[in-house]
Amino acid sequence: MADKRFPPSELAAPPDAEDEDESYIDFNYDKPGSMPGTLDLAADAPPPVIVLIDYCETKATRVQLDTPEACIPYLDTESVSWVDVLGLGNENIWRRMGQVFDLHPLVLEDVVNVPQRPKVDDLGSQLVIIARMVMPKEDGNGFYSEQVSFVLGKYYLLTVQEEAERDSFQAVRDRIRHDKGTIRQRGADFLAYALLDSIIDGFFPVLEIYGERIEELEDEVVTNPTRHTLEKIYQVKRDLLTLRRAIWPQRDAINNLIRDGSTLISPDVRIYLRDCYDHAVQVMDIVETYRELSSGLMDVYLSSVGNRMNEVMKLLTVISSIFIPLTFVAGVYGMNFDTEKSPLNMPELSWYWGYPLCWAVMIAIASGLIYFFWRRGWFDNFSTIKKE
Repeated sequence: MADKRFPPSELAAPPDAEDEDESYIDFNYDKPGSMPGTLDLAADAPPPVIVLIDYCETKATRVQLDTPEACIPYLDTESVSWVDVLGLGNENIWRRMGQVFDLHPLVLEDVVNVPQRPKVDDLGSQLVIIARMVMPKEDGNGFYSEQVSFVLGKYYLLTVQEEAERDSFQAVRDRIRHDKGTIRQRGADFLAYALLDSIIDGFFPVLEIYGERIEELEDEVVTNPTRHTLEKIYQVKRDLLTLRRAIWPQRDAINNLIRDGSTLISPDVRIYLRDCYDHAVQVMDIVETYRELSSGLMDVYLSSVGNRMNEVMKLLTVISSIFIPLTFVAGVYGMNFDTEKSPLNMPELSWYWGYPLCWAVMIAIASGLIYFFWRRGWFDNFSTIKKE
């Protein structure tokens, strides 16, 4: 399958990447006793595809590189070199990438062993940023999630993605290609900001989907709550928890970039990062609001189910109350007494109109009870009982 982010004429098709449901982030940890810097690559991880975008104010070129060593001529030029690596397979290539970019073994471990908690590490000559990127699924059911790693140098930016199928960076690529102002007039630090801003803004379409889903669940939980409704509420709460775990440390990482600063980030770009931080805070507020709403949905669901059960029990009680005296009358006249032995043994059995009279009495009793319950208002809410 060709990479959807580049025209086929400009970039060879990267390996296919299977869609995986990563809505729940299980943060990685080293196995007990393993050496620092150990690379733990997933067996199904696609092999890396190295895409280089080199640009300055007057021109921008894009090329797919065959080997990590092909990046070396671009790293010390004054033009900005964006090396985008798509895929985490092949340990040999990553060892060579670490040598080309002079990556510390622990940095290489954080980049390759995914997922990691979003963070920022200032190594002096390099600035390492670990971020979490989310994108809505095509069918609107859930979202994709993957780690994106940044290694910022003076004239270059290395980004590492888990797969080549999708990302949030297409708008930035289009700006580099067509816009000769702003981004092409600035350095690699501004490019890092632009990509981080794209990642943060990518949360809003996902949250919009969950906002609509919560509104639908609010109507469903009041009108017709079922067990399937409960499952959907749990799924929404689980996904929102995943989003919170992704955006919370990401917000703190951006705040560290603003507060602590770095020689690789200019004061001008730090101002732009404040806007990125504001967006992260806004995402965090929306996530917390939706989590509270989903928790409230659970309470409303339990209340609706309880009220529904009360109405069912109320209906059954009314029906039983009506039939109890009728059962008593039928039971009395169902006794086998012989009227010839004694005139006191149920003389009504020998009456000509005895049977119709018995029915008339029972109908009168049932009608009287129904009228009594209606005047008490017991039938007002029975219309809300629906079949699941």
